Amino acid sequence: MFIFKAKGLCKEWNGVTLFENIDLELKKGEHAALFGRNGSGKTTMLNGLIGRISFDRGNVQQFVSSEEWGVLEQDPCVDHSTSTIDYVQSASELRFTLKQELEQIQSQMNSSDQNLLDKYNEVYNKFLSVDGYNLEAEAEKCLHEVNLDESVWKTPFNQLSGGQKTRAQLARLVIQNPACIIMDEPTNHLDKETIEWLESWMQKCTGAILYVSHDRYFLDRTAHAIYELNPDECKRYTGSYSEYRQQKELEQRTQETVYRKQKQKREELMQTIRRYQQWFQQAHKAAGQNDFARSKAKKNVSRFKAKEKELERLENKKVQKPQADKQLNLNLEGSGFSARRLLQVEGISFSYRDTEYLFNEFSTSINRGNRLAVIGPNGSGKSTLLKLLIGKLRPTSGEIRLNPQTKIGYFAQELENLDLDNTILDSMLALPNMTQSEARTILGCFLFSREAVYKKIKDLSMGEKCRVAFLNLYFSNANLLVLDEPTNFLDIDTKEVIEDVLVSFPGALILVSHDRYLVKKVANRFIELGMENIVEYRGDYDSFLAHKDTRILDTDKQNKIRDLELKLTQLMTLEIAEDTEAQTEILQVIRATKRKLSELKKIDKNL
Repeated sequence: MFIFKAKGLCKEWNGVTLFENIDLELKKGEHAALFGRNGSGKTTMLNGLIGRISFDRGNVQQFVSSEEWGVLEQDPCVDHSTSTIDYVQSASELRFTLKQELEQIQSQMNSSDQNLLDKYNEVYNKFLSVDGYNLEAEAEKCLHEVNLDESVWKTPFNQLSGGQKTRAQLARLVIQNPACIIMDEPTNHLDKETIEWLESWMQKCTGAILYVSHDRYFLDRTAHAIYELNPDECKRYTGSYSEYRQQKELEQRTQETVYRKQKQKREELMQTIRRYQQWFQQAHKAAGQNDFARSKAKKNVSRFKAKEKELERLENKKVQKPQADKQLNLNLEGSGFSARRLLQVEGISFSYRDTEYLFNEFSTSINRGNRLAVIGPNGSGKSTLLKLLIGKLRPTSGEIRLNPQTKIGYFAQELENLDLDNTILDSMLALPNMTQSEARTILGCFLFSREAVYKKIKDLSMGEKCRVAFLNLYFSNANLLVLDEPTNFLDIDTKEVIEDVLVSFPGALILVSHDRYLVKKVANRFIELGMENIVEYRGDYDSFLAHKDTRILDTDKQNKIRDLELKLTQLMTLEIAEDTEAQTEILQVIRATKRKLSELKKIDKNL
């Protein structure tokens, strides 16, 4: 059964065709990712499919009513007075409407108003019949599932952080349980634990899902199919992101092979046609007025005409030479640095006013060649730590010392360093000794076309703003990059260019990112922020994860040892019963406990 079928979709913005001739369909239970570069129209496509904007051409045939569609958005429009828990409960529209109506009647009621009392009884009975009193409990359960802290449940939804808003939307979808779910960048701002919960939830979800994501791990774990959106087609690839890449590489190789064969065949046909033409001209000239010789010469004409027909058929089936996609051209060159240490952190502590300490007497150092990834759940203080290191915040106690040669380039996830009222070109021309010709050349390397350079930064997409932020890093001449979620909103092709750039960067970098591909490729050192302690580890990402798993197992083992020791102490202090059978039973339990304790301690020594 199909959820929807879309045929011949076309959309234009300001006279420019965004996409055209797009066919797209989604089946019941299918999880498909809409994939494409920044600016290809993915969000526009989603908004068109749910009816928020209209397509210029084409049609969408829905086989499931719009009430059975659920949406997760990058920036949902919610009334400023709506609390988070009310927003989640509103997913069950009938029950929430009846609940609000009951509350409104209760606020107006008095014992003498019989009409209002009758109205209350009517609404109350409806509320009971739809299991209304379980709505709040369901909402609380879903909010716990997505790990949204109880302290913000009564907070207005619009005051939540980006990650908190995404969690609340996910909880709302769980309550709604729609037949079709549309999600735009669901993993943005989520920490690793919540992303893994979402992956697990999607794997078990029986509804259809169409979503946009640039998280490659996430796509591998959740996609049944990939739709690649291009200006003139939307091609479907069955399988996960890794399978999509394999199919694309095979397509590229096949196209290259066919192109080479066609090119060789074309050259052979052209050469044969030219040879037949020469033979005809020579034979025709030699024949003179001899009719028999002239007739024989004409045979070469029919031969080269046949070859011309063959060439025409070949041209009609012509395969274009595979073209590499235009990519961001970026090469960060750090300033010279002779010392080993760039930054030293000595026993810093930090808290926001009356809150608990995020860091307490934390010390570390950043040296040349360090690729430090700061990881941890949302709210653990990752962005705060970066702001302390660059001097945007001051520690409550302790000291952070920069080497005099250290020059920091900072990328903020809020992109707060950008002058939003400037055009892209003007921001470039403000640089010392920058000419318009040089500025345009550099902007072209950053994938900004001739017309785009006149856009104001505030009018750019988030992906385009990220490229402008990297443009600022390009000219910072920094030897220490401090990057807070640098690849959010970037398409995968651009992410991969950024990864290669960061790997080859000659200075040091400190990175906060939920992009597991990026962390795995770039980082060689880790600081994990937790609610209780801070753990440092040197090595690659896979080794860090293995170390983390071992640490969890070690903690579990120590807990078991402690429990067994407590049990043994309690057994040893028991008063021995006079009953021989009871004595024997207690001694057997003591021996078994000692044996288990001995085995656990032996394993612990071997690790």
